[in-house]
Amino acid sequence: MLAGVCSGLGRQCDMDPVIFRITLAVLSATGGIGLIFYGFVWLLVPFEDDEENEVRKLLTGRVDGQALAAVLFALVGCGVFLTMLRNGGVLAFAVVLSLLLAGAGYWSRRRGAPDPDPLAAQAVADAPPEAKAPPAPAAYPSWWRDPIVKDGTHVGGTGYLWGPRDSRDRDISAAVDISLGTPWTAQPSPRTPRPAAPRPRGPRWIGGWIFLLALVAGGIGTGTTWHDHALGTSLQTGLACALLVFGLGIALSAFLGRTGAGSVFLAVVTAALLAASAALPKDISTHWTRTTWQPAAVADVGTSYHLGSGVGTLDLSRLRVPEGQTVTTEAEVGAGQLKVVVPKDATVRLSIDVGVGDIQLPGDEKRDVDVEPGKHKDVTLAPARGAGKGGTIDLDLRVDVGQAEVARAAS
Repeated sequence: MLAGVCSGLGRQCDMDPVIFRITLAVLSATGGIGLIFYGFVWLLVPFEDDEENEVRKLLTGRVDGQALAAVLFALVGCGVFLTMLRNGGVLAFAVVLSLLLAGAGYWSRRRGAPDPDPLAAQAVADAPPEAKAPPAPAAYPSWWRDPIVKDGTHVGGTGYLWGPRDSRDRDISAAVDISLGTPWTAQPSPRTPRPAAPRPRGPRWIGGWIFLLALVAGGIGTGTTWHDHALGTSLQTGLACALLVFGLGIALSAFLGRTGAGSVFLAVVTAALLAASAALPKDISTHWTRTTWQPAAVADVGTSYHLGSGVGTLDLSRLRVPEGQTVTTEAEVGAGQLKVVVPKDATVRLSIDVGVGDIQLPGDEKRDVDVEPGKHKDVTLAPARGAGKGGTIDLDLRVDVGQAEVARAAS
């Protein structure tokens, strides 16, 4: 579609170019190898109607958009590849996929080109040229005639040398018709028209079945892991199953049927959603719950509190920390809201991290919601006026997606 690289590969390997496009797109997203390969082939292999490739045009100073786009592809691919050097799993997947594609292309090309028999080839080369029959006339009258007599007449009728068996009778009847004023073109064709050959039936359209099977596979994969796995893992399983169905369907379409641009587009969208689901935090659960932790004494305070998805409330309002003593704990919510209620007479040291969301502290307006990625605050809250002086509470709060809210206990 861009430079004809996948179309040329499909023509050389006798495969559907869509297979190469999907594979190179996946290789571009998982290591940059696809961009590198596409860019270098674009530079080194000339177009079918050109005698020079883009590299030679660059060396001779004829720089155009095609050459710059090819160089950009190769540079971006190299940059992505360098960033993936430490990710051995992704690189191993890209290498295995590249080898599978190369093997499929080699096999497809070999299966359509059987090895010639050397004895048969030699016999064909040594055989004399085949004798050919004189050309059969396609219309009448024929130009082959008997020798003309000196007085200009023909010996025997109109004297056509060959043709259909009744050509002489037809020539005589044609001459009679001409004398009566009937043109030759008005005569019916002497040949019986052959019935038109039936048009070959095209390949079956299997795009709809592939879409339905992908939906079923995605639903089954997500449903089997929904209750006992994190949200990201469940979505990855379902999307991976759907993408596998799309890939197998597009590959089988080269032999059993055909798919359209819609299947390719859905496969690319599924791959993008799979990459996005892989970036979700692992502690986001699939169940939305409301939990309240309310320790009554210092000894009841746990070292950490965790909630996957929902609203988690850490109520420390009943906690009485003696002066000079420090209580340390941490609380984490994957997706949702984390509420912390601290005592009025305690000094609170806060370290708050929010992946994507908002942070609310005492004194902030409830309507002032500022959602930003990567928020972090280190805050120390002094005891409320007239509440006395108690101990210190160190809180480490983390929310991946949502809101972290800290409030003072009511008097």
